[in-house]
Amino acid sequence: MAALEGCRCRGASGRNNNSILYSILKSDSLASAEQQQHQHQQQQHHQQQHPQQQTLQHLLHKTSSSSSSSAAASPHDLRQQACSCGATRRRGVLRSPHVTCKAASAVLVKTLRFLKNVPCFRELPEDDQLTLIRSCWAPLLVLGLAQDRVDFDTAETVEPSMLQRILTGLPDRQSEEVLAGQSRGAAGVSVVDIDAIKDFLKKCWSVDISTKEYAYLKGAVLFNPDVEGLRCLHYIQSLRREAHQALNEHVRLIHREDTTRFAKLLIALSMLRAISAPVVAQLFFRPVIGTVSIEEVLMEMFYGK
Repeated sequence: MAALEGCRCRGASGRNNNSILYSILKSDSLASAEQQQHQHQQQQHHQQQHPQQQTLQHLLHKTSSSSSSSAAASPHDLRQQACSCGATRRRGVLRSPHVTCKAASAVLVKTLRFLKNVPCFRELPEDDQLTLIRSCWAPLLVLGLAQDRVDFDTAETVEPSMLQRILTGLPDRQSEEVLAGQSRGAAGVSVVDIDAIKDFLKKCWSVDISTKEYAYLKGAVLFNPDVEGLRCLHYIQSLRREAHQALNEHVRLIHREDTTRFAKLLIALSMLRAISAPVVAQLFFRPVIGTVSIEEVLMEMFYGK
C-alpha cells in the first residue's frame, strides 16, 4: 500500500490494455582464497589427533560456507566461481575498438531515445526513472546490439597468475585495482563475460527476432519490478505483465505453427541476467570515455545535465 500511496503516476487499472504496446512500438520505431602451508600443516596435525571431530567440523564448515555463498552470489559471481580453474584470468579486448565502440555508442543513443519516447516511463517519478535507467541500460544496449546485428571480434590476453606475479615481482590484484583506470581498460574483460554477450547475440540471431518482438522484449527489460527502491512498484509490475502478454499474443498470432517460439524468446531474455553493466561499460565504452563514469554519461545524455 505504501508503494501505491507514494506513486504519483497513473494507475494501471484505468489504462487501455494496448497502451504499453502502442507506446513501446511507437517509441521503438523512433528510436578467500588460498590457505597458508603452515595452517594446513596445523590442521593436518590436529586431524590426526582428533580424526572424527575434525571431519565433522570440516563438513559442517563446508556445508555452512557453501550454502551462504550460494545464496548471496549473483549469476555473474557464480559464473566466475565456476571458472576458477584459470579461465577467469583469460581476458579479451576488442580487435577494432574504434569501429565497435562507435557502433555501440550509436546503439546507446537509440536506447536513450527509446526511453524518452515511452510515455508511461516518463510519467514515473524521476527517482524511479533514474533507478530503472541505471538497472536496465546495459541489457537494453545489448538488445539493441542484437537488433542492429552489431558483431565484434576480440583478441585474447592472459592475466598473470598469482605465482607468476610473485616470481616476476608484478603488483597483486588489489594494488592493480587501486591503480586501475586506463590500465584496466587495456586489460579488457574476462572471456567468460565476452562469451556470455556473444552467446546472447547468437541466440537472438538464430531465433530471427522481429522488430515488434524486440520492442516487447525492451518493454519487459525496462519495467523491472525486481529493482530495489521503486516507488511505483505495482504499476511497474503491471507494465511488465502487459509487455509479456503482448509478446505472447503477437507470437501466437504471427507464428502459429511455432509453439516453442515464445519460450525461446523468454530464454533469450533470461540470458541477459548473466551480462553485467560493468562488463558492458568496460568492453564497449571504456576505450572511449576512459575513467569517466558511464552513469554520468547516461544522465547527461538523458536529461541534458
